Amino acid sequence: MFKVVMGHSNDPDSQLAIAEVLQQCQSSLENTVPKAGILLAAIDFDHSPILEQIFLVFPDLELIGGTTDGEISSILDFQQDSLILMLFCADSLEIRAGIGLNVSADPMIAAQQAVEQAKIGLASAPRLCITIPESLTVSGVSLLEGLKQTLGTEVPIFGGLAADQWRFQQTHQFYQNQVLSDAIPILLLAGEFNYAHGAASGWYPIGQKGRVTKVEQNVVYEIDDRPALKFYQRSLGGIPPSMEYPLAVFEPEITADGEHFYMRSPSGVYDPESGSITFFGDVPLNAIVQVTETSPEQILEASRLSMQQALNQYPGQEPTAALFFSCAGRRQILGTRTQEEYQQVKACSPYSLTSCGFYTNGEIAPLKLGGETCFHNETFITLLLGDR
Repeated sequence: MFKVVMGHSNDPDSQLAIAEVLQQCQSSLENTVPKAGILLAAIDFDHSPILEQIFLVFPDLELIGGTTDGEISSILDFQQDSLILMLFCADSLEIRAGIGLNVSADPMIAAQQAVEQAKIGLASAPRLCITIPESLTVSGVSLLEGLKQTLGTEVPIFGGLAADQWRFQQTHQFYQNQVLSDAIPILLLAGEFNYAHGAASGWYPIGQKGRVTKVEQNVVYEIDDRPALKFYQRSLGGIPPSMEYPLAVFEPEITADGEHFYMRSPSGVYDPESGSITFFGDVPLNAIVQVTETSPEQILEASRLSMQQALNQYPGQEPTAALFFSCAGRRQILGTRTQEEYQQVKACSPYSLTSCGFYTNGEIAPLKLGGETCFHNETFITLLLGDR
């Protein structure tokens, strides 16, 4: 038995919102006891009493979550300033939560702490990890590397970095009944279940490729031994680096086929004197890069493609639930058309899936089936889960 239920409320009052969400969940549970949950919440809610109410009803729940830049679900489609709780019930599925604190001090140690804690009580090796970590105090790439080093690269990791509606002031992470910042909460899934995923952006490379020859984490100074800004100007003329024109990154160790790439979005910060460009994510030295472009129609088509990839690769008869992680940058560009992302996803699925997700400050997923997990910008991730 693999059952997933969900509640979603757009009531701005924290107490009324969680009351509605819990009522929806309990109605769908029909006396089934959930093992674990994921809480997605807009930044302006009063999060502590929300968690208190959840644990009054479900005191043994393994819970993680975080704040968002927008929420989506199969109940209310796309919303802003809303609250979602997804609960997992399964006989053959083990789920354990873990937390790593003070990630800005040492992301590797924090990731290791989260994994080691979540592994306690698991009877078998973890097969999948879900995380909603901090985004403002630490590099998302560093957090992901810490998880991969501890779990091993064969365990796929999915999730998105917590957000605060483009304020870039403070995000919150949830672990059990705690509201945290500067933390990395995770869920480890083990046992018998099926999963599949898709990842697509909608951006397409233009112009010439180049090699990153000078970089410090997320600040690229030189490409092909020339200022990075000149590399952009060669492809775009006088258009400055912006999230509308991210870099496609072909990393040899991960994208060995030369076709798959992950995205790095410019933050809007660049230095005309040094020619450096700051990105929303670390860029590796010697990576091959290429400027990309898109249109709103291509962005929306990518969300559909992400779901279609996951459906095509799903090994079971029918998935039970879907999780979505989409970039806050996509929402900024789509504007009033953001609601069409989930509509595209829903339209291409033949199943009535219990689904939820959020707009993130960075997405986490393997580039392809069986591939190594990457940190993404401006990408739509679909994760399907179901009974084996």
